[in-house]
Amino acid sequence: MPQSKPEVRQSRASETRKRTRIQLEKEELILEAALDVFASHGFRGATLDQIADQAGLSKPNLLYYFKNKETIHRQLLDRLLDNWLRPLRELNENGEPVSEIKSYIRRKLELARDYPRESRLFANEILQGAPRIGDELSDLKILVDEKAKIIRNWSDAGQLKKCDPHHMFFAIWATTQHYADFDVQVQVVLGGMGQGEGRFEDAARFLDQLFVEGLAP
Repeated sequence: MPQSKPEVRQSRASETRKRTRIQLEKEELILEAALDVFASHGFRGATLDQIADQAGLSKPNLLYYFKNKETIHRQLLDRLLDNWLRPLRELNENGEPVSEIKSYIRRKLELARDYPRESRLFANEILQGAPRIGDELSDLKILVDEKAKIIRNWSDAGQLKKCDPHHMFFAIWATTQHYADFDVQVQVVLGGMGQGEGRFEDAARFLDQLFVEGLAP
């Protein structure tokens, strides 16, 4: 029997028509703390006590703003999904194909560099079977199918080598998000070279070589 979708409730502060500056600041403080906790422990391992401690609040104070752990987690996921899909939405069918793919890879690497906790939050949700964002994955499929059609059209026109667009996207996701989800491993393996931002530039150059040169007609 399919699992029912968990109920998602708005924060108590959100239920009022107009939130004060202090309320907004407290909600952001809680969400920032929760992002750390969920990224480190996953949804199942995270507790409201951990989030409250991370935010420097009492648990009753936290519960004034968010009624439960699910509400906090879902709000973080909603924000993440909007950012996560933006690079793919920006793939322009009227652009030059190789440049568009190169730009897409760069945008995905920038997400890995700038939002590693969000990447781990998303990965944890998917590893659990996407119980809280299953419906949104259908939106992802629609978007990927739309962009896959563009890739096929470019291939048919001789602007790219023939390839399976869906598996191309999977490969780009795997290689770019690796630098967020497994950054500790990357830094250890690279040693001194992996301690600065240069590892992302090195990754970008290699991925250009792997994908762009591999797909150029």
